Amino acid sequence: MFIDLNCDMGELEDAATEEALMPHITSANVACGEHAGSDEIMQRTVRLARQYGVAVGAHPGYPDRANFGRVEMPLTSAEIAETVYAQIVRLERTAAAMGHVKPHGALYNAAAKKPAVAAAIADGVARFNPALVLVGLAGSKMLDVWRERGFRVAAEAFADRRYEADGSLRSRQFPDALITDPDEAAEQAVRLVREGRAETLCIHSDTPGSVRTMAAVAGALRGSGIRLQPLAAVLPPTAF
Repeated sequence: MFIDLNCDMGELEDAATEEALMPHITSANVACGEHAGSDEIMQRTVRLARQYGVAVGAHPGYPDRANFGRVEMPLTSAEIAETVYAQIVRLERTAAAMGHVKPHGALYNAAAKKPAVAAAIADGVARFNPALVLVGLAGSKMLDVWRERGFRVAAEAFADRRYEADGSLRSRQFPDALITDPDEAAEQAVRLVREGRAETLCIHSDTPGSVRTMAAVAGALRGSGIRLQPLAAVLPPTAF
C-alpha cells in the first residue's frame, strides 16, 4: 500500500520549520506569491525540496494576501484561469520542475462545490501544461470536472482537518476545524489510507505543531506498512 504525503509550503517566513518538515514528506505544494510567499520564499522552498528529494507542485490561490486566500473572491472564470496560469508561471521562474497543481484555501473549497470554478482552474493549468496532475478533495465535484477535461487527478484527504458528514472540510471558522494533536492526526491518516479514500494526504505547514504532527503521521503510516511515495509512483499507470 502506497500514499503520497504532501504539505502546503512556501507560506512561512520561517525557513527552519519548512526544512524540518521536508524529511517527512514526498510532495510540496508551493505557494505562488499571491495568497502568501514571495519569489525569495519560493526559491528557498524549491531549493529545500530538491535537497530532500521532494516532488514540487504549484499551490495557486485567490490573490488576496490580507485574508491568506481563505475568503472566496467574486472573480469571473476568465479571471480565475488567468491568475492560476500566472501563478504557475511565477513558480516556474524559480526553476521548479513541477508535477502537480493543488489550489489553495477558498479557491480549493469553491472548486470542490462549484463546477465552474473547477473548470476555470483546469483552463489555467491547461494553458501552462495539461500533463500536470491536479490535486483536489476526495469525493468532490472538482475531480469529476478535471477528469472530464482529460486531466490526471489525485484525490486528497487531510490528516490535520476535521470533516463534516457530507465529506466536506469543516470550516476554519469553527475552533475545532484543525487537528493539532499528533496522535489523533496519525490515527486519522492511517484510517483514511486503509479506507482507500485518497492517493495523497496533506498536513498544513501553518498548523500549530506541524513538525511534530508530520513526524507522527509519517511514522504511523510507515509503522502500519504503508509506503510513502510521490504522486508519480502512487497514481496507477492508467492515470498517465
